Amino acid sequence: MPDLMADLQGIDRVIWSIVFILIAAAVSRWQESDLEKDLLIATFRSFVQLIAIGYVLELVFTSNSPPFTLLILVVMTMIAGRTTGNRAKKKTPHAQSIALVSIGVGSALTLALLVVLGVFPFTPQYIIPIGGMIIGNAMTTATLVITRLTTDFNEQRNMIESKLALGATSRQASLSQFQRTIKSAMSPIIDTTKTVGIIKLPGAMTGMILAGASPLEAVQLQIIVMYMLVGAATFTGLIAAYLTYRQFFTPMHQLVFDKG
Repeated sequence: MPDLMADLQGIDRVIWSIVFILIAAAVSRWQESDLEKDLLIATFRSFVQLIAIGYVLELVFTSNSPPFTLLILVVMTMIAGRTTGNRAKKKTPHAQSIALVSIGVGSALTLALLVVLGVFPFTPQYIIPIGGMIIGNAMTTATLVITRLTTDFNEQRNMIESKLALGATSRQASLSQFQRTIKSAMSPIIDTTKTVGIIKLPGAMTGMILAGASPLEAVQLQIIVMYMLVGAATFTGLIAAYLTYRQFFTPMHQLVFDKG
């Protein structure tokens, strides 16, 4: 009975939280922003997706099966790669493959280091939530890198071709664009890392405190989370930048476009 009452209380809180969506939709309609439909669709989808993943995770946690854990991580990675690839495929050749490889390798390297170093055990309760954060962050970084680098190559084509004409290699001719892209993609997470604990209390820390953990325990976990996300963003960003840059040059260091 106490568990049932706790569940009902949780559902009651969820229902009340929908008030914020209704207020946002009302403001949108008042200001004629035309966001009501998107807000309602996003709310419905997030509700269904989160409830569904809740049941799936409960099943996986109960079974404690490494193959199921890996399967979920692979599915997450494939969806992330597809999402990033769809954003960039119009202007970037092989965007889907670049996104999948960069997100997959960057996330796998980060997770492998966490497990090998003994930071987290390879159990569903740890690996799936941590993997989700890593893959989501890697997806954001890959999207920023691929789209920004492609835009720079298109907008600064004449400058790059001039450097090539003077004898520069493809790497030398595009180095400034490469560096600028990495800095731009990494800036959000670096700025967040600089201001964490001052401007906001991040999700992992807030969740632990709300669950009853001591602030110091929550801080320790948050430090680990922040540093692993920086690592994942770095791995993913460098891989995505390198693979994207290679799409615009031939083996003879010629700049090419419209490859597909």
